[in-house]
Amino acid sequence: MPPKRDYYETLGIPRDATDETIKKAFRKMAFKYHPDHNPDHNAAEKFKECNEAYEVLSEPEKRSAYDRFGHNSEGLFGHSFEGFGFGGFGDIFDAFFGGAATSTRRSPQPGSDLRSHLVISFEEAASGIEKEVVITRIENCATCQGTGSKPGSQPNRCPNCNGTGQVSRVEQSIFGRFSSVATCSQCRGEGNIITEPCPQCKGTGREKRKRHIMVKIPPGMADGLQMRLNGEGNAGSRGGRSGDLYVAVSVTLHQFFRRDGNDIHYTLPLDFTQASLGTETEVPTLDGKTKLKVPAGSQTGTVFRLKGQGMPHLNRNRRGDELVTLFVAVPEKLSKEQRQLLEKLAQSLGPKNMPD
Repeated sequence: MPPKRDYYETLGIPRDATDETIKKAFRKMAFKYHPDHNPDHNAAEKFKECNEAYEVLSEPEKRSAYDRFGHNSEGLFGHSFEGFGFGGFGDIFDAFFGGAATSTRRSPQPGSDLRSHLVISFEEAASGIEKEVVITRIENCATCQGTGSKPGSQPNRCPNCNGTGQVSRVEQSIFGRFSSVATCSQCRGEGNIITEPCPQCKGTGREKRKRHIMVKIPPGMADGLQMRLNGEGNAGSRGGRSGDLYVAVSVTLHQFFRRDGNDIHYTLPLDFTQASLGTETEVPTLDGKTKLKVPAGSQTGTVFRLKGQGMPHLNRNRRGDELVTLFVAVPEKLSKEQRQLLEKLAQSLGPKNMPD
């Protein structure tokens, strides 16, 4: 273990320094090495050294013994940092530099948020819908209106803090006397004590209630999005605002539509005669069926765009498109007559249509 540094050297002062010089030097060193101001991992240890040096040199008897015997007089004044009667760096720093752990009467606290979940269909997401969610939330007691006192009674002013919700404390430290303000333990910062509790909420001023909330889902809602309903969460305390309700929305898959942003995709199956000769057929849309002309010679993978037949843009007066992709289906089974007809067709087409 390395030998201790000279206390005068630790504070950077001469051996004939006055009490005021010692105090100023300690203030400077303590501020420099306080862990809240110095991120260096050695700062905490140096801060302890400064405190130990100041504890000795600020006491006339301890300083006199140190001047005569040096660190050999450890037993007369040897104290660890933890023995100074403080809760940590913040306490000793605040006490010396004029800070104090103050607290005020409890202020209004907002209520916590709640979460719920809704499942809607693909069509409901397209058109928009109003759905109901059922939640259980904390509300102000309907019997006592959130006061916690039995109707007709009033809470009494706390005798310990005289209704302020806080009490002053005076403590003695190596730097002298200092005062701080703490939350009153008797009324827990409320300033009042309930003598006749409400029979409904047992004095808490709050109760759980089941609520049915209607949620308006706008057209174009996408799977995985969530909505926020302001003020529909748990009630706040001491007049604080209520929390919010977040509703996550899941959209079920469609039988044959696939969504891509605000566009929707549909695969149109045709037989090879329709694709070869061309045809006019009906295709489904979100608004019902519509006719689509397929030119002769259309190939698998050909895409037809139906403008404005897709999903609405969320909170905008626009819609995406419907993309119809052609798929030419090859029959798996042929009758004898069908096979003969296809063989004749193959012969008439000739080898130019056959691969090399």
